[in-house]
Amino acid sequence: AALSPRTAAGPRPPLGERLLFAAAPPAAALLIRALRATLRLRVHGRETIEEYARNGTRYVHVFWHAHILMMVYSYVGPQLVFMISRSKDGELISRTVERFGYVLSRGSTTEGGAAAFRGMVRAVRGGSDIGFTPDGPRGPSRVVQPGCVAAARLLKAPIVPVAFAADRAWKLRSWDRFVVPKPGARALLAYGAPFVVGPDDDVDDAARRLGEEMAALERFAEERAGDRSVGRRA
Repeated sequence: AALSPRTAAGPRPPLGERLLFAAAPPAAALLIRALRATLRLRVHGRETIEEYARNGTRYVHVFWHAHILMMVYSYVGPQLVFMISRSKDGELISRTVERFGYVLSRGSTTEGGAAAFRGMVRAVRGGSDIGFTPDGPRGPSRVVQPGCVAAARLLKAPIVPVAFAADRAWKLRSWDRFVVPKPGARALLAYGAPFVVGPDDDVDDAARRLGEEMAALERFAEERAGDRSVGRRA
């Protein structure tokens, strides 16, 4: 049940909200696909997860909340189970990314996280990879919360961070400075080296170190997004 985005008990949403949940996700998915078709997108460092997909290595896929728009194109593997909050925004995101083949585990560090975490553990043991926005759902922006690190340590799975950038993009005035690439932009998905959490590693310290690596990866993506010599066409 934890892997279903709409199983949480609660009162029936008002009509306007139900209409929003029904209409917005297909429209958003259509716009994402249309925007992706205009981008000159390249990938750098994706060989690691391509190899994981070939040999059956399970891993933890992480990226900043600000980069979620184009991250629906970042995953390679059999199936990604992604943790999304139980908020209204999380519901809209869930219904949108489901259209790209992802499975959702509803919960966050503040609500429903334990049940969602258990569902994700079962998913990995069943052959899926798991994904987090480690600074979501409400921030602080670009600060790694310990959930993804704890999951990686428990499952003995490497963490692979991913960053997105475009040479022309809007950054919204949201808490995370949400990134929307402009049509026709050159864009880059940059994959970091696997981040391994040892059984005796301190979770908070590992989260801090992962945050440093993700920040460096984001800087690299921003600096090289327009460089046609980096990576390969996606």
